[in-house]
Amino acid sequence: MRTDDDNWDITTSVGQTALFVAASRALEARKPDPLAVDEYAEVFCRAAGGDWTVAVEGSDPEHPLQTEFGEHFVNFQGARTKYFDEYFRRAIDAGVKQVVLLAAGLDSRAYRLPWADGTVVYELDQPRVLAFKRDTMDELGVSPTAERREIAIDLREDWPQALRSNGFDPARPSAWIAEGLLIYLPAAAQERLFAGIDALAAPGSFVGVEEAVPMPADAFDAKRAEAHASGDENAFFNLVYNQQHAPANQWFGARGWNAVATPLHEYLTRVGRPVPGQDSEAGLMTGTITLVAATKR
Repeated sequence: MRTDDDNWDITTSVGQTALFVAASRALEARKPDPLAVDEYAEVFCRAAGGDWTVAVEGSDPEHPLQTEFGEHFVNFQGARTKYFDEYFRRAIDAGVKQVVLLAAGLDSRAYRLPWADGTVVYELDQPRVLAFKRDTMDELGVSPTAERREIAIDLREDWPQALRSNGFDPARPSAWIAEGLLIYLPAAAQERLFAGIDALAAPGSFVGVEEAVPMPADAFDAKRAEAHASGDENAFFNLVYNQQHAPANQWFGARGWNAVATPLHEYLTRVGRPVPGQDSEAGLMTGTITLVAATKR
């Protein structure tokens, strides 16, 4: 179970979820018609080795990503990556040159998006997660396409001060992303995260958020009991909080942002990917998810 001061590397606890997502992006990139191509996702998985190499090779038919759920999960990650890549391209076109990746994980956008000259990408995450990414990319000999600044901090700590101390200028527009993050924070921490973004974002700033409506308490408790009984401390339901402070479009919309919320199932249809059945394991997950993009007036 999570604790208020827990921490992790890339293969444990919340960290290993970044590898599961990276493996999904790698599989999406291999399709003849990928929604998004992250050429570094497979590199990260192979650097982690073991089951993560198996995941990207697709050599184990019993692997979760090779199941019906996995097929839909790969579609989900392809769609989510496309959505937020396009979000950042709009920020680039608007002239934004400060970018903040909250819980950066294995997000490779600092290396693969066409940032304008002078752009600084701030990556916030656990120290060992950032170290794994840095070491992997250094070994590959790849340089970021913007100035990349690591801020090794837990988002339950005073990350706004850490960001300012590393050169972030609240007087200039910025672009933020909270992708695959909120479910791993309790509601109070989500509120502090939103408030921190709003306080540091100048007019003309962008924010992108992925959020999910919590499961009914009895269903979540049953899933958590099942995960606990399995003895797998890294099981998904042992890692998430199943809480939501407030819908992002409403919270930011009430504070001077123009926010647009797009349900994931609507976006999947828009980009030509199948929507899982509402009673399927995948549908019960993806049906709760909304993608939000907002700009500050």
